[in-house]
Amino acid sequence: MAMSMASSHAVYKRLNDAIFAASDACRAAIEHHGGENVVNATIGVMMDENGNFSCLPTVEKVYRELPIDQIANYAPIIGIPEYRDLAIDLTFADNRPDGYFTAVATAGGTGAVHHAIMNYAEKGDGVLTSDWYWGTYKVICEEEGCRLSTFKLFDENNNFNIEDFRRSVEIAIDGQDSLLVIINSPANNPTGFALTNDDWDQVIDTLAQAASQGRRISLLVDIAYIDYAGEKNETRKFMQKFSGLPKNVLVMFAFSMSKSFTFYGQRTGALVAFSTDESVIQEFLRINKYSCRATWSNINRGAQTLMVKLCNDQTAYKQFLKEREDLYNMVEKRGELFMKDARECGLPALPYNGGFFLSIPTKNADKICDRLHEDLIFAVPLKLGIRIACCSMSMKKLEGVAKKIKKAYDEAGE
Repeated sequence: MAMSMASSHAVYKRLNDAIFAASDACRAAIEHHGGENVVNATIGVMMDENGNFSCLPTVEKVYRELPIDQIANYAPIIGIPEYRDLAIDLTFADNRPDGYFTAVATAGGTGAVHHAIMNYAEKGDGVLTSDWYWGTYKVICEEEGCRLSTFKLFDENNNFNIEDFRRSVEIAIDGQDSLLVIINSPANNPTGFALTNDDWDQVIDTLAQAASQGRRISLLVDIAYIDYAGEKNETRKFMQKFSGLPKNVLVMFAFSMSKSFTFYGQRTGALVAFSTDESVIQEFLRINKYSCRATWSNINRGAQTLMVKLCNDQTAYKQFLKEREDLYNMVEKRGELFMKDARECGLPALPYNGGFFLSIPTKNADKICDRLHEDLIFAVPLKLGIRIACCSMSMKKLEGVAKKIKKAYDEAGE
């Protein structure tokens, strides 16, 4: 028997990440067959039409012009003040609800999710999210001693399943004094789905009803892909609806520079908080400052300074927005092409409203993905289906992919 030196709560840890496993298999195929012959639908970064990594040119230019002390020096524990203010501004645009706001810098959007779970879910309690979710939610919950439970994201017509959401909230709060709910919208990872404004009305009403029972309700809205989901104020209009919430409902947002600024590896984001009660926001800042110090001490100063400098330079910011709009249009066209091909060949893709990914529901995801390897197509098998990263596939490579997936889908007995 192998010797273990790990503590009892750590010995079980074993990361089986479907995304990176699929990416590794794709990388091996590229080495053997050449990148021009392989379709990489695994990785969640933007690639251009030539298959090269896309970093927005203005982001790179501004970053390279920063003095070394603004790159390599320490940053304040909760982040540079101007960065934190900007994170709030960029989160809401022109759609701030009435109330109080604050933010702390985090290690990407992942760090924001981590702090929300760490500080707003009781040990042993359930955290609620949709059944189509980013797998890291579960990893963080388990790391923090929580359980991840899910509601059905889609009803029989592929609309938001408000009935199952209501039922799941009622079940989740039974026996709990508090509940953390995570909703990844717009541009849900892995489906590309977005809640409508009417959907948000019903979500808010459900959470307010739970709060009226004396429960403490926290909502984390994961907006990592929001800047690839449509016009900025249209995609954020639902945020105005949080005005007037009871003081025992806290709303948080996972803000990420990874996608919005194509700055993935610099691991910079923010946990943005809103409440109608000022004392809740003061508490948020106090406890999350403690968690920042205990988890990573402080966050990448260079990335924070980059965002401040870029957003405060009107000429550079205008150019940056134009470049990002071009990326958005590119990924939108890719998504539209795949969905068109899927409809034509009868492949049952889930609704795609924007973002980096779309999904095919199936009970045979592993089998289908293994079959697709024969065609040098690499996608990510999930519990409920297959994730396709349209962000990393050129229009040329997208041609015919839906038809090949449909063939493998049929061969699997779907």
